[in-house]
Amino acid sequence: MPTTRTTGHFTFADWKEQPVGPADANPRFAHASVTNTFSGGIEAAATLCEYSIVYVTERTGSFAGMEVLAGRLDGREGAFAVEERGSFDADGTVHCTFEVVPGSGTGELTGLRGRGDFTARHGQAAVPYAFEYELEPRESERRGAELHG
Repeated sequence: MPTTRTTGHFTFADWKEQPVGPADANPRFAHASVTNTFSGGIEAAATLCEYSIVYVTERTGSFAGMEVLAGRLDGREGAFAVEERGSFDADGTVHCTFEVVPGSGTGELTGLRGRGDFTARHGQAAVPYAFEYELEPRESERRGAELHG
């Protein structure tokens, strides 16, 4: 199966964060419910995203989360979930990698496998992402390849 690379941007539509446990604890835990909108290779509005966050200092830490993206991937309709892991620096820069949850693809995205990443700079309105994935070609694409191959 060939690997395809796609890129685009996403924006934070909503971010609701709440502390978990004592506010003065160190390290400190938090939970965030986030809504993102993706454009480019991934087109998904109002994603569902949940993060568990550990603040090591007031401004640095790590997070893990799950996000469900429903819409289109390079024109193919369906939904899939990604598992995200990342960190954030004192200057507000976020580094994150994400991987498709095996078996989570639906519709034309059934069988999707892939991974991606992004780096978000503090104050950046649209965050660029890169995503590499594998997906069986559509029947019409297979027939076209056979006719021209």
